[in-house]
Amino acid sequence: MNSMPPPDMQMQYSAGALKDGGKLTVWVTIPEKWHVNANEVTDEFLKPSSIVVKAEGIEFGDVVWPKPIKEYNEALELEILTFRGEFKIEIPVKSVADKYDSLETETTFHYQACDNSICLAPASKTISLSGNAAGVKSSNVNSSAKKNDSENEVTASTSDNENLETSDAGATASAGIIALLFFAFLGGIILNLMPCVLPVLSLKLFSLIKQAGESRGRLLALGGATTAGILASFWALAAVVAAVKAGGGSAGWGMQFQSAGFIAFMVVILTAFAMSFFGVFEVWLPWGATTKMDEAGHKAGFAGAFFTGALLVLLSTPCSAPFLGTAMGFAFAQTTPVLFLFFTTAGLGLALPYMLVSAFPKILKVFPKPGPWMVKLQKVMGVLLLASVVWLLWIVNEQAGTAGVGMFSIIVVASVACSVLLGKFAPPGVAFGREVAGFGLSIVVLVSIWFAAIAPEYERAASEKFNARMQEQMTADGWYRYSPALIEEFAKANRTVFIDATADWCLTCKTNEAAVLNRDEFRRAMDSLNVALVKADWTRETPEVNALLKSMHKSGVPAYAIYPAGDVSRQIVLPELLTTSAIVEKITSQK
Repeated sequence: MNSMPPPDMQMQYSAGALKDGGKLTVWVTIPEKWHVNANEVTDEFLKPSSIVVKAEGIEFGDVVWPKPIKEYNEALELEILTFRGEFKIEIPVKSVADKYDSLETETTFHYQACDNSICLAPASKTISLSGNAAGVKSSNVNSSAKKNDSENEVTASTSDNENLETSDAGATASAGIIALLFFAFLGGIILNLMPCVLPVLSLKLFSLIKQAGESRGRLLALGGATTAGILASFWALAAVVAAVKAGGGSAGWGMQFQSAGFIAFMVVILTAFAMSFFGVFEVWLPWGATTKMDEAGHKAGFAGAFFTGALLVLLSTPCSAPFLGTAMGFAFAQTTPVLFLFFTTAGLGLALPYMLVSAFPKILKVFPKPGPWMVKLQKVMGVLLLASVVWLLWIVNEQAGTAGVGMFSIIVVASVACSVLLGKFAPPGVAFGREVAGFGLSIVVLVSIWFAAIAPEYERAASEKFNARMQEQMTADGWYRYSPALIEEFAKANRTVFIDATADWCLTCKTNEAAVLNRDEFRRAMDSLNVALVKADWTRETPEVNALLKSMHKSGVPAYAIYPAGDVSRQIVLPELLTTSAIVEKITSQK
């Protein structure tokens, strides 16, 4: 687990003789990207900061704390109070005895360090004043000046003495991980409702309708097969992420949509599914377990349920759901076993609706029993799947322009042609080997077309368009293009920055843009607050945006952050779903 280095600390008495009205000032500096809870907290899960001062013959009054920073914590889904950077704490001197020793002053700062995704175990840091302290700065401090030091100024700098409060450390760390696992599970559930799943909504709906007339036992088995398909895909993605990390690369949630090869694969799969729904060809088994599409919803059986679950994951992960981004941002930085644990938990969340339907089949009574009407519905579903193909072609157009769409259209036509030939060459009832041969030949043809004729040209076109976009300072809709140097310029100008990390293939990103970020109300509000709008494009992977997402503890897009006065050390991460009023409130609270 990541840990925050101990904060730097200094303390100093006010000038002159110690008496009523004097004070001890303690400066604390928190490392960049971290914060500590303020002296007051908004949730019992958090531990407030506190400070204890001891000195022989000196009685201190109530501690005067600085004004805390209000910010929204995505992991806890609530507003919290924090201290960041350098801040000072003042402790008034209440009374001084005749015999006192200010050089024996010892100050202990108790704190809980947090970043945007997790809070660490409580810890403490102690510094002291003494004649032997290397950091002592005094006008007349010496070995004889320890008692009744009358008109001197005494300063102590950090003495590295961090003491982890081990009695609570294990419990707090475990609680943090359990909370993030819960967020992963909840995010998986919410993923079913996100715009990202629209491309596979028809598959989900048709699968439920087909199961409406099944027995309880078969429903449980089909639900288990769908869950297995979901988990298998999540594990495959986790394995890819682990391999990328092991190779020194940067991995993120939804990163597969940065690959033209993956998009081509999904275009072929969805086109083939649509052709199957239109009755162009059928997948059948030699022992007659599946024959026709309209026979009691048994088409493809358990294999079909498994594949539907796998496809659901592949098409529903281009965007991050609420809670999921926080959990996965933590998981992507952990060891491989922890990574797999979080992916499994998110997969179980995504599969929960299917498991509930399988366990409680009365839910399916809202659907009519399977029958001839399903043949017509299949064709409607086929149209919806082709709409998903159109969505993928739109992504291609954003990445490589009309030239890229033309190249991918060849893949679509080839996939349709292979489906037609398969239906003619291997209809149900002929030798099963013909179906195997037909599928094998189709795969060879499609793979050859992609790698030999399309992939090199597409990569060239996509790279040229992306590089040209990155050279432009402004996007087409008037946002600044993200770069670390640009943020530094805004920091020098003391200008607040709103960052939108997005990608052309992210439907949740596009939904937020249409509902909030591209509306006149939002633009007017940002203009009135003199906020610079910056867009970080993650359509194709770049080191700069990878680093930005890592600093936000995000594994994918959408991701949003505010830099008050352009100060990257005060990064405020916002939730995935936005409203103009929430953004304005967050910005104004930092002024």
